Amino acid sequence: MKILVLGSGAREHAIIKALIRTGTSRDNIVCAPGNPWIGNEVEVREVDATDKLSVVKLALEERVDLVVIGPEAPLVAGIADALREQGTAVFGPNQDAAALEGSKQFAKEIMAAADIPTGMARECSTTEEVESAMAQFGAPFVIKADGLAAGKGVIVTSDKEAALEHAAKFIQDGVLVEEFLDGQEVSLFFLADGKTVMPLSPAQDYKRAYDNDEGPNTGGMGAYSPLPWLPEGFIEEVTQRVAQPTITEMAKRGTPFVGLLYCGLIITERGVKVIEFNARFGDPETQVVLRRLNNDLSDLLMRAATGKLDVGPVATFSEDVAVTVVLASEGYPVSNAPVRDVVGIESAESIDGVEVCKASPTGRVLSVVGSGETFQEARTLAYEGMARISLEGGFYRHDIALRVAD
Repeated sequence: MKILVLGSGAREHAIIKALIRTGTSRDNIVCAPGNPWIGNEVEVREVDATDKLSVVKLALEERVDLVVIGPEAPLVAGIADALREQGTAVFGPNQDAAALEGSKQFAKEIMAAADIPTGMARECSTTEEVESAMAQFGAPFVIKADGLAAGKGVIVTSDKEAALEHAAKFIQDGVLVEEFLDGQEVSLFFLADGKTVMPLSPAQDYKRAYDNDEGPNTGGMGAYSPLPWLPEGFIEEVTQRVAQPTITEMAKRGTPFVGLLYCGLIITERGVKVIEFNARFGDPETQVVLRRLNNDLSDLLMRAATGKLDVGPVATFSEDVAVTVVLASEGYPVSNAPVRDVVGIESAESIDGVEVCKASPTGRVLSVVGSGETFQEARTLAYEGMARISLEGGFYRHDIALRVAD
């Protein structure tokens, strides 16, 4: 099977590593636009992943059997629609279905229609409406950009001025003010084929930039999987109360969801609630979830893309654990540092049980993944690998998975 992976970040690198690890030949994988480190493993092509004509042309030239869309931007741009019109199987929702991530308000509408547990929210288009909603829900204030914001659209703060300042950045395109939900957060991925869902393994990521959950929200500074503290029956509950009703509601509306349904969840005193949906693999959770996958990933993705999830084995995962730590460039996520050389990736990957997923030159630059029989072992490997990598001004959190490794 020939596979085209669209994207250029650590998530796409992790998907490619998992495809290779579970049986796909490197020669049968193409990545566009990729990055130089992905290019060390598979063929990369310099194509804009959001340009329909270029992507369709590449898929036809390479005679690919399946296109896997990594980032959210190509999904919202309708790349999946253009490929399907040419008869190509795609793992990733059409433009209308991708609104589940592209619009927080649309996601809330779906949840309301399907009776899915979530926090209260108000859609706001003016500063006055934001202030009114903030007064209604009280502090801490949760302000979310309605559209895509590359992981920087959410602020949770007790500082009223900071909340209003954040809202002002996105108010032109709409914001949501939500009630604050307190509890442990969980990321749970589901493969979806338009009719049914298949759960993967839960993970937990770390959104704040600095140790002890301090600093601004980011796209994610680390993650671990599995989650030994989850209550029994958690996956089954989320499948029945959240994921399957969402896919059923989307199909009912004539916008079947095919691809990866990312459920961002929180376990509150009032039960499990949905914080957000994404329409693609999350980063950095993908790095730890797919590192533990036993199945042939290409088979799972193709079955989802072709409406055949109920035909064949379900996803299973290793008993081993995985921990990933993100290296970010100076100033992330507030400012962009100059592009600087990263040294030591090869040395890190020479450690048995360590792999490095390379992302962009700035921002979140790479993820180091450690896997082992225990959380302590996986943590030690991840940080040993990170210690061999240097980036001027770069930083990373030192407490990823610490709570489960003690």
